[in-house]
Amino acid sequence: MLIMEKKNIDWANLGFGYVKTDKRFVSNYKNGAWDEGALISDPNVVISECAGVLQYAQTCFEGMKAYTTEDGHIVIFRPDLNGQRMEDSCRRLEMPVFPKERFVEAVCETVAANEAYVPPYGSGATLYVRPYMFGSDAVIGVSPSSEYQFRVFTTPVGPYFKGGVKPLTIRISDYDRAAPHGTGHIKAGLNYAMSLYPIMEAHRQGFDENLYLDAATRTKVEETGGANFLFVTKDNKVVTPKSGSILPSITRRSLVSVAQDYLGLEVEEREVYLDELKDFAECGLCGTAAVISPVGKINDHGKEICFPSGMDKMGPVTQKLYDTLTGIQMGRIEAPEGWIRIIK
Repeated sequence: MLIMEKKNIDWANLGFGYVKTDKRFVSNYKNGAWDEGALISDPNVVISECAGVLQYAQTCFEGMKAYTTEDGHIVIFRPDLNGQRMEDSCRRLEMPVFPKERFVEAVCETVAANEAYVPPYGSGATLYVRPYMFGSDAVIGVSPSSEYQFRVFTTPVGPYFKGGVKPLTIRISDYDRAAPHGTGHIKAGLNYAMSLYPIMEAHRQGFDENLYLDAATRTKVEETGGANFLFVTKDNKVVTPKSGSILPSITRRSLVSVAQDYLGLEVEEREVYLDELKDFAECGLCGTAAVISPVGKINDHGKEICFPSGMDKMGPVTQKLYDTLTGIQMGRIEAPEGWIRIIK
C-alpha cells in the first residue's frame, strides 16, 4: 500500500476552520441528468449572479469525518446514512437527487485524493468532509433551478474540545427553529441561516447554545439547531426527543445503537417535555463535530436547571457512550457491520 507523505501541518493546534486541500469533487446537473463528475484542483465556484442558490437559498449539505484508525487505515463513518439524508433533503427542496451510491463514491474519492491531509492517529484531529448541492443557473421567478452543482470538499480540523471537555451552559430560546411540517427534518442551508441571529444573541448573553422548543406548543424539547439532545435518567435510561421537525442526527442514531448493543442500556425515543428536564441526571448534545457535548445547566429565562453531572466533566453514562463510539470510529473497538468504510 503506497503511503502518501503527510502535509507539514501542526495537527495538535488545528482549529475547527477551513484549510484548503488539494482536490474536490464536482458534478453538474444539466438537461435532466448528472454528468460523470471529476476531481478538480480549483476551490472556487463560478455561478450566475442570478443563481437559484443566491436568490432563493436552494441548497442543502452534509457533514462527516474521515479518521486514521489505530491500525493505520483511513476510514469514514456510516457515509451511506449521509447519502440517504441528502437524498431526502433534495426531494424536499425540489432538487434532483444525487444517488447515495454515487454520493459515497464521491466522498471516498475526495478523501483518498486528500490523503496527505488526513490527520494521524492520536492527534485528536480529523478530516472534515462537506458534500453539498446548490441551484446554479439563473432563476428570477420563484421556482426550482434547472441546473445544479454537487460538490465535496475536505478540510483538516482540530479536536472540538481544546484543553478538555467543559460542560456547556445553554438557554431556552424564544425563537422557533422549525415549523411543524416545515424543513426542520432536512439539512437545508436556510435552516442554519435562520439560526445565526439566535446563536449570536445567546453568545452575547453568555450562553453556549440555544435549546429550541416545538413551535406549535412550546412545551417540548426539539434540538439546538446544530445538534440533537440526548438525556440520561437517574436510573441510567437513555432518552432522546422524538419530533417530525428534528434533523435525524447520524451520531444520535449511532449512540442509541451503542447504548443498547454495547452498554446494555434501555433507550427511549419519545416526546420530551420542558417540565421534565429537572428530573434528568445527564444531558448532552450529539453531532458530527464533537460526538457528544455535555450540558451542565439550562437557563429558562433566569431559572437554572442544573444537572447532577455538574459543570466539571461529562456524566458517567455520557462518558461511556462517548468513549465507545469514538473507540468504534478510531478502530479500537469492533464496529457493527457496515458502519466503517475503509478508504485505504
